[in-house]
Amino acid sequence: MGNKPTIAISHLGCEKNRIDTEHMLGLLVQAGYQVDANEELADYVIVNTCSFIEAARQESVRTLVELAEANKKIVIAGCMAQHFQEQLLEELPEAVAVVGTGNYHQIVEAIERVETGDRVKLISAEPTYIADETTPRYRTTSEGVAYLRVAEGCDYRCAFCIIPHLRGNQRSRSIESIVTEAQQLADEGVQELILISQITTNYGLDLYGEPKLAELLRALGKVDIPWIRMHYAYPTGLTPKVMAAIKETPNVLPYLDLPLQHSHPEILRTMNRPWQGRVNDRIIEEIKTALPDAVLRTTFIVGFPGETEEHFEHLLQFVDRHEFDHVGVFTFSPEEGTPAYNLPNQIPQEVMEERQAALMAVQQPISLQKNQAEVGKVVDVLIEQENPATGEFIGRSARFAPEVDGLVYVRGEARLAAIVPVEIQAADVYDLYGEVIN
Repeated sequence: MGNKPTIAISHLGCEKNRIDTEHMLGLLVQAGYQVDANEELADYVIVNTCSFIEAARQESVRTLVELAEANKKIVIAGCMAQHFQEQLLEELPEAVAVVGTGNYHQIVEAIERVETGDRVKLISAEPTYIADETTPRYRTTSEGVAYLRVAEGCDYRCAFCIIPHLRGNQRSRSIESIVTEAQQLADEGVQELILISQITTNYGLDLYGEPKLAELLRALGKVDIPWIRMHYAYPTGLTPKVMAAIKETPNVLPYLDLPLQHSHPEILRTMNRPWQGRVNDRIIEEIKTALPDAVLRTTFIVGFPGETEEHFEHLLQFVDRHEFDHVGVFTFSPEEGTPAYNLPNQIPQEVMEERQAALMAVQQPISLQKNQAEVGKVVDVLIEQENPATGEFIGRSARFAPEVDGLVYVRGEARLAAIVPVEIQAADVYDLYGEVIN
C-alpha cells in the first residue's frame, strides 16, 4: 500500500466531544496516518459534530457545507452523525462515512474501508463504548490542561435534553482506570485536570451500585497535579461525604459547576427535574456553609414552554439572592425527539432573548463585585497563552474554568503551563488584570 492519506479533524461542541476527537487523533496517528491541522492540505476531514441545540447544529451544517464546496471527502462523526445518520448521507454526497458517538474508536476501520471504495456507516443504536487509559490520545488543549472523562452517557431524562438519546445510558470507568490516566497526564506535565461526564455527581452509580465521587476525589488527591476541577455537579449529588472530600483533598478545587436550569418548582417539574425544586435553596446554603471558599457556577434556560412572567421573576430573585460567581444563560431550543418539543405555550424568540438579557443584567454587577474582591490579593494563575506583540501573558486563576469563565491578563516574567503568583490590580465584569510576583 502506498502513502496513507492525510487527515484533518474539525472539532465542534463540548469537551466530551473534544476527548472523542483526541482519541480519534491518537488512533489515527498510531495507525500511521498523517494528521494535519490544515484542512486545505488534508485528503479527508473528520468533522466531530455537535447536535445539542439548534445553534450548534447550524454551526455543524455550515462547516460541512463549506467543506463539501471545497470538494473535501468528509467523515461526519459525533452527535449529529448519531442523530441524523440517514439524512446526512442523503443530503451530503461528499460524506464518505458517518461514525456515531459510540463508534469513534473505529475511526481507523472507517478510513480503511472508505479507501477501498465503501461508503461507511458505523453507528451503534445504543452507544456502549467508553475509552480508557489504554486508548491512544493526542491532546488538543494547552499543555497545562487536560480533560479527563470519568463516565459517559446519562440515566436522567430531562424534558429538553437529547443527550441520553445521542450518548446512551451512564457508564462509569473504574477508579483505578481514572487514576492511572490522571497519573499519565501528570507525567506529561499537566497542571490542571478537569473531570467531566454528563452528571459527575452520579459517577460510579452504574458500576458500584452507589455514587463513588467522594472516593474518586480522594484517590485523585494522591496524584501530583496541582488543580483538579470538577464539571457538572448536580446539586442533589453534593452530599456531605462529597463536600468533605472536596474540602479535605488539597488539589481538588472548591469550584462547583451546578447545571440548575431553573429555580421555579413548576418549571423544574415540566423539565422533568421535580426533585430539584424542593432542594435548590437549601443545598446552595449547605454548600456555602460546608465550603465557604466555593466558587459557584451555574447555567439557566429561559423561555422554557409555559414559563410565565411570574416564573421568570422567581428566577431573577433566585439569581439575585444566591450571588453565583459565574452564570450562563441560554434561550430554550426545541429539540425534536424530546418531550419539550411538543409542549404547549412555547415562548416567542424575542421574549426569550429579552429574558436572557434581563437575567444577565442582574448577574453582571454580582460578577463584577466578585472579581473586584480579588483586587489586592495574590492568586495562583495557570499561564496558558503569550501575546508576543505585548509580552503579556494570559491565564486563569482557580476561580475560572477554561472557555466558560474569565481570564487573567498578566504582566511580568512567566512561562507557559506554569502556575505563578500574580497580584491582582484591576478587574472588570469577566476578567482580572495583574502582575507576577517574583
